[in-house]
Amino acid sequence: QVQVVESGGGLVQPGGSLRLSCAASGIILSDYVIGWYRQAPGKERELVAAITKGGRINYVDSVKGRFTISRDDAKNTGYLEMNSLKPEDTAVYYCNVRHSWLGDEYDYWGRGTQVTVSS
Repeated sequence: QVQVVESGGGLVQPGGSLRLSCAASGIILSDYVIGWYRQAPGKERELVAAITKGGRINYVDSVKGRFTISRDDAKNTGYLEMNSLKPEDTAVYYCNVRHSWLGDEYDYWGRGTQVTVSS
């Protein structure tokens, strides 16, 4: 059974930092692309950052220079380091892992972790 579990969210003041973790079980994470998404109230879910199994990284423009995505395949875990947080970063953050193999798609989501940036 595949599980993807996010942790590390919470309440932080503007300018603060948080580190989110995405722990996967039941899969070999090194075969998967890891994506961090977020969804704020009343808004669509958006891709914040992604890292391929080869280490290629992309960020949405609004977090460039502030967020860092990484992975530790030995621990089957992905991370999102968030610095200089702003109130507009407030959202539920979701981890997604996906993999394609011989035409089959494997796509798993966590349940999300709340990040609230407020003074």
